[in-house]
Amino acid sequence: MSTPDVTVVVAVYNTMPYLTECLDSLVVQSIGRERLQVVAVDDGSTDDSGKELDRFAQLYPDVFTVVHQPNSGGPAAPSNRALELATGRFVYFIGSDDHLGEEALERMVACADANESDVIIGKMVGTNGRYVHQKLYTGNRDVTLDDSELPFTLANTKLFRRELVEKYGLRFPEDMPVGSDQPFTIEACVRARKISVLSDYTCYYAVKRGDASNITYRANHLARLRCVQRIMEHTAALIPAGPRRDAVFKRHFDWELTKLLQKDFPALDADTRRQVCQGVGALVDAYFTDGLRDGTGVKRRVRFGLARSGAVEELTRAITEETEHGAPPFLLEGDRAFATYPGFRDPAVGLDDRYYEVRETVVGRLSAGTRLESADWEQHGTELFCVVKLRAGVTGDTSSAVVALAQGAMPQSADKAGARKLPADAARPQRCGTLTPDAAVDGGTLLTARIPLAATRSKRGVRLYVDVAGSTYEIPVRTDGQPMPLARRWGSDEPHRVAASTNSKGRLVITTAPLREPKSGVGARLRRTLSRSKRK
Repeated sequence: MSTPDVTVVVAVYNTMPYLTECLDSLVVQSIGRERLQVVAVDDGSTDDSGKELDRFAQLYPDVFTVVHQPNSGGPAAPSNRALELATGRFVYFIGSDDHLGEEALERMVACADANESDVIIGKMVGTNGRYVHQKLYTGNRDVTLDDSELPFTLANTKLFRRELVEKYGLRFPEDMPVGSDQPFTIEACVRARKISVLSDYTCYYAVKRGDASNITYRANHLARLRCVQRIMEHTAALIPAGPRRDAVFKRHFDWELTKLLQKDFPALDADTRRQVCQGVGALVDAYFTDGLRDGTGVKRRVRFGLARSGAVEELTRAITEETEHGAPPFLLEGDRAFATYPGFRDPAVGLDDRYYEVRETVVGRLSAGTRLESADWEQHGTELFCVVKLRAGVTGDTSSAVVALAQGAMPQSADKAGARKLPADAARPQRCGTLTPDAAVDGGTLLTARIPLAATRSKRGVRLYVDVAGSTYEIPVRTDGQPMPLARRWGSDEPHRVAASTNSKGRLVITTAPLREPKSGVGARLRRTLSRSKRK
């Protein structure tokens, strides 16, 4: 028998009926069954998975090798057993609840041969609500672990040159219930001469089972913590400290460790919360470099810092309060801004201000914290002002804040997020009227603005402009159901009408327009009455 081009490894445990579609997708591969070996290891299934494997082995005896073994508790042991039986030039791993595109193996083997690549990453998509990171698949190209996208795609569902696997004795750690593919994949990528991405064809369909019984979704906090500890220790032994290691560890801080400190954390028992904090804190101490810290958003950074400080109660409160009420207001101090999460400048916590400092774009947070408290008109002679009281999601030095009528419409892309960061060269509105900080309140600062209105035809949104962390942000003011003042008529030489309203996006808009007076008659008097609101 000639050497097959590719051995597909299938570790199987209770995946019916998904297993059938998986195996069907293998036997119809365009590469041809004469170039294919499938090694499937039944890891003690208690459903009909073992029988289904035997059925395929009977139908395709020249393709399938089936092994049955007692349950090992995870995919590592059956994958290692399959590697012992693999004979293909390349080896490919597939989850037994997933399936392949018909041309996947042919395209990936051809790419590996043409480029002399040791690892091929075929495009993967999620189905049935399964999330799969997509930023890697921007074109057919070569990548390294230094590329920011690759560390977020560390599953073993790739094509590996088997010569590389055997040369370095790559195997899966069998004492890791989840994440056992990451040490294998990371080391293969470190050792590989070339890693190529195939983006122009969907090779792999990752399925989230209807009952969410994939092992990734079932592991508890402590099991996941132990696994990520092992992965990071293994990676640190392979890659010296520096930007390349940081590029890999950014994934683990942004993904695995972040998931341990989300809204389900406060519901854990006290001892489990303490152990999670200890474990995360140890990894922060060991691997959270200044570069990683400064490149991490303030929400995650604070949670890592509180875990490192052993501030379990403050961390619990930070997560609970943000889940229930949203992010805390920003404290402005000159050109610096801080998110006032629990533990901020608390000597008992002892966490450096840099953990709380805002460095990233903060559009969503500023928008969510800015809303209308009231609006009214104020007239002095022929001058008319719109007096707006609003709550801004900042505290401290608000001397740079300006409330004004926008000069133009928000760009549609920015308006979707509710605010935007102004370009560095953008003209900033001049202070108009007066802006008075009334008081600091929970969730921000109350501001009162007196906005002068011009007798001209216009429809303009009320916006708050505020400097945060060295940048200026333009924030539409949400009305949040607050009552609007009655429309007004003002001016004698050229009467105008002014009205305040809520637009389709829920933001405060001021409209002014000339009011043409009809000359005489009952109809004219009636129209004047209808168009005139109360006067002061």
